[in-house]
Amino acid sequence: MKISLEEMNAIEFQQYLNYAIRNYADEHIKAGDWEEEDAIRKATSEFEKLLPENEKTENNYLFTIRSNNQEVGMIWLAQRTSDEGFIYDINIWDGNQGKGYGKQAMIELETVAKKIGLKSIGLHVFGHNKVARDLYKKIGYIETNIKMKKIL
Repeated sequence: MKISLEEMNAIEFQQYLNYAIRNYADEHIKAGDWEEEDAIRKATSEFEKLLPENEKTENNYLFTIRSNNQEVGMIWLAQRTSDEGFIYDINIWDGNQGKGYGKQAMIELETVAKKIGLKSIGLHVFGHNKVARDLYKKIGYIETNIKMKKIL
C-alpha cells in the first residue's frame, strides 16, 4: 500500500475543521474534561488559537492522506520550536481504518519533519484511545507523562 501526504486545500481544511471541532469536543467530554454544553465553544476557541490563518497558519503542516488518489484521512504537524514538532491530529476516515493508513502516514510524516529540520515529534493521545496508543508504541513513540484523574 502506498500513501501520499498532500497539503490540504481550503475546501479540505473547512471539511476537516467542521469534523475536528465536533470530534475534539466529544473526546474531551468522554475524558471527563469538559461539560457537554461548553464543549463546542471550547473546541472552537482552541482551533482558532492554534490555526488563526486556517490551513495557511505558519509552522503548521496540514495534509490530506491519499491512497490511490482517494482521500483516506488527514494529519497535522506543527513546528513548535526549531527542532521539535507536535502532531496535533491524525484521523483515518471511517471505512479506511484498520488498513495501515495511519501507520504509513505517521512514517511518511517523519520524512516531512526531517526535511524541515525537526529532531523530535511529540503528540497527545487520550487515555481511552487504546488503538491509537498501541499504534504509536509500535512505531517507536514512548510515553513521557501520564495524566490521571478521579471523578468524584
